[in-house]
Amino acid sequence: MKVRIEDTCTACGLCCDTCPEVFSMGADMAEVIVDEVPAEYEAAVQQAAEECPVEAIVVD
Repeated sequence: MKVRIEDTCTACGLCCDTCPEVFSMGADMAEVIVDEVPAEYEAAVQQAAEECPVEAIVVD
């Protein structure tokens, strides 16, 4: 599974709180810190994408 964050991110931090193993807060917005999401974190990444208030997280 791959994941990316679009420019619509408002840096609310929800994804970082939900799955800090995959997401980190950058200077202006959240960032994905892995190339490929490890299987054990896929459910947390999916949850972060579903709960993102601006739908900035895209799971591929």
